[in-house]
Amino acid sequence: MATLAGPGSITRRQQSSSWLRSTTARLDWPLLGAVFAILAFSVYVVDVATAEDIPGDPDFFVVRRVVHIGLGLIALVGMYLLNPDRIARWSWVLLGVLLGALTMVFLIGTVNRGSTRWIEVGPLNVQPSEAGKLILILVLAAVIAERAHQIGTVHLSMLALAIAAAPAAVVFLEPDLGTAMVYAAILAGILLVAGAPWRHFVIAGGVAVAGVLIVLAVLPTAGVNVLQEYQVDRLTAFVDSERDTGDAGYQRNQSKTAIGSGGALGKGPNGATQTINDFLPEHHNDFIFAVVSEMFGFVGGGGLILLFGFVIWRAMRIAGTASSRYDQLIVAGIVSMLIFQVFVNIGMTVGIMPITGIPLPFMSAGGSHTIVSMAAVGLLLRIHARGTG
Repeated sequence: MATLAGPGSITRRQQSSSWLRSTTARLDWPLLGAVFAILAFSVYVVDVATAEDIPGDPDFFVVRRVVHIGLGLIALVGMYLLNPDRIARWSWVLLGVLLGALTMVFLIGTVNRGSTRWIEVGPLNVQPSEAGKLILILVLAAVIAERAHQIGTVHLSMLALAIAAAPAAVVFLEPDLGTAMVYAAILAGILLVAGAPWRHFVIAGGVAVAGVLIVLAVLPTAGVNVLQEYQVDRLTAFVDSERDTGDAGYQRNQSKTAIGSGGALGKGPNGATQTINDFLPEHHNDFIFAVVSEMFGFVGGGGLILLFGFVIWRAMRIAGTASSRYDQLIVAGIVSMLIFQVFVNIGMTVGIMPITGIPLPFMSAGGSHTIVSMAAVGLLLRIHARGTG
């Protein structure tokens, strides 16, 4: 016999419906819309740019792109439903898991173009260093928020530096200079919002410059080469704009040619000769902005930059309404990560930044990068809901 609900009772269906309405009402729909607009655009660009890359299988890359976005959507929803406060309790465990995963890369990882960054998990290649970006943000935010009374002290800045330096050093040895630089940008952004004194940044900057000089000039003269040959080639090609030898010089020149040939309105998908004829390397990944500029010109490239600017602006607004210092620092880390990756990636395609292999968020075809970027958006949406709830 069915049980009738009393006048004051609430059924599970009503509770679920009420929760769903409350949740959707507190979503940052403009942010979500902008992110999915970029993702949809990336699917189209990858589809057109890679149609001739795999003979007999024109949909190879675009199908993988759609699968990665689907997995990213799951990660986005999962991070939105997860309470960040629960993550904070396990910050040190997360850091240990990250260091363990990064170490496992050297033991069971696959080598690709001289780098050991990926672990094969079934049909997927998982890149732990990408997940490390989000884990580092959560760990640093939790540690600094817990020690709010120490903000401004050398002790806290050094602790944060040690936390970021440990995974960054392992990633650098893979070697992956670009991701190590992203870790540094995350640390700088979180410390800046936390209120670290400027003198700490000046000292850190001086140490970084000294380290670069030692790695590039002092150690090689002593017969110790810290960087791989292709990494040195990339850096020297950037410093010497007339240098055309090596893969880095070729990549830079082909990218600039593609962007310049696009003009104001672009040559269209069928007229993008640099992309279609495979002159532009990594056109579905690191140099996808050059593809956009060749196909759709200054208008298309500028429109994409404006979309990124809108996403970053919405994220900054979320930081202003965050319900706790912890949430605010998480947003600071995500914003720093996005700004740095967008600036460096687009900068390297136009020749104002060295080629470091940093992908373009939500556009580049990398699977791990896409999933982590969408998980970061889920965190932003969760923090926005907490701040407006």
